[in-house]
Amino acid sequence: MNDQTITFAKGIALETFSEVSRADFARSYPEVPHKLAHQLGDHPLMQLDALAQMAQGLPGHSVEYNRADLPLGLNGEKAPANSIGIGETIRNIATTGSWAALKNIEQNPAYGALLNTLLEELRPTIEAKTGAMLKPQGFIFITSPNGITPYHFDPEHNILLQLAGSKVMTMFPAGDPRYAPDETHETYHTGGGRDLFWRDELLSGGREWTLAPGEALYVPVMSPHFVKNGPAPAVSLSITWRSEWSFAEADARAFNSLLRKAGVAPRAPGRWPATNRAKSLGWRIYRKVTSLR
Repeated sequence: MNDQTITFAKGIALETFSEVSRADFARSYPEVPHKLAHQLGDHPLMQLDALAQMAQGLPGHSVEYNRADLPLGLNGEKAPANSIGIGETIRNIATTGSWAALKNIEQNPAYGALLNTLLEELRPTIEAKTGAMLKPQGFIFITSPNGITPYHFDPEHNILLQLAGSKVMTMFPAGDPRYAPDETHETYHTGGGRDLFWRDELLSGGREWTLAPGEALYVPVMSPHFVKNGPAPAVSLSITWRSEWSFAEADARAFNSLLRKAGVAPRAPGRWPATNRAKSLGWRIYRKVTSLR
């Protein structure tokens, strides 16, 4: 056990992101993807036995796991199950050929404290740029060698910290309908899924980001991406948050779904620093009125 692990075990938080990384983050947030260096190291909470134990204590809807030998895009299909339990999946990830996601790890007090410690380092920049940090959440991904996380997007501001193994994320421009059609955004923000349909001709528009232990990647809201795992088992921690801006864009997308159903071809919401105030207010009023019926 190294000094850093001992310090974390005693409950004393160390600075995880370097001064250079925090400066890069301040220059790039919220719209520019970029790499950061982190010093989370061999944190005891990120070891396979600890993760398996934590996963077994999460509610069922917070645990997702399946086979990892997947295509780049599921294109409407469901990922095949791996037919074993989550504990065995994680503890034997080197050989189970699986991918596991542990969602909302802040439900566990120890993991919630770790998430908050990491985000506090970045809070000043986040709140100076996009206002209050809302809905902090953490996700952990455990992947077998050469596993694939298919093409999708996520609604949060996200920093992915690589802790074990390596992976390559191929990321595409956020807000570009060539990679994520407006109709797909609208479906997602009214209760649909976040998987995207993959076509090989999209590949030339992506940028590859290689991640090794000690490296992290900032992923802007709704940036389409897929991930290829390296030749060894991998563990990654995703620390995420929302902003009023990200919620406003989401609500504007949902309002556009109403306009489209009414036969209108709506204009896509603006990316940062647009506020999308009118459409987001319209959706919030609509939801409030319909909930009273």
